[in-house]
Amino acid sequence: MEQTAYLYKKAYQLSLFTIFYNIAEGVVSMIMGYTDETLTLFGFGVDSFIEVMSGIGIAVMILRIRQNPESSKNEFEIRALKITGIAFYILSAGLIAGIIINIITNHKPETTFWGIIISLISIGVMTWLMKAKNRVGKKLGSQPIISDSNCTRICVYMSIVLLGASLIYELTGFAYADIIGTAGLIYFSINEGKEALEKASSKNTGCEQCGD
Repeated sequence: MEQTAYLYKKAYQLSLFTIFYNIAEGVVSMIMGYTDETLTLFGFGVDSFIEVMSGIGIAVMILRIRQNPESSKNEFEIRALKITGIAFYILSAGLIAGIIINIITNHKPETTFWGIIISLISIGVMTWLMKAKNRVGKKLGSQPIISDSNCTRICVYMSIVLLGASLIYELTGFAYADIIGTAGLIYFSINEGKEALEKASSKNTGCEQCGD
């Protein structure tokens, strides 16, 4: 019993760390993306704030299943999922508009150096979070927590997209590297938005669709 309580406490602490890390990452990414005029990094920063909203819903979910593992999603979780899903679609639309404007104006980033630094840090942190959540979820036998670790894997993928686009531009100056990287973020954002809205209307207790 004490072990179970400890594991749920650890799962909750991991969810809080996810929230605060994404806040910090979002602020830095948006500032540096705006300063360096790189759409991929700026979009990555906006995505981090959407992940904060999702993370708050996950934290509430963990508190709920700690009390009753078989309980259904509450109204707050459903609302958080709907807001998250819509926000991902809005982000995708904004990034598409940004791509069009950049192509028309033939815009190129000043530098993508900070995209490389931020993405490397994010890959390390999110990989650790993914594994830590998965371990806790397996020890608890909790599918919702295991599924949350699968959701965190998408953050790793998005960080890899940012790293690839930033490296290519910084090393080669390829004009469309930033646009291609932004297109990669759009792909994952649309998928995450769709999954969040599906989860909001589903009776499942976790984010089972993530990582499928």
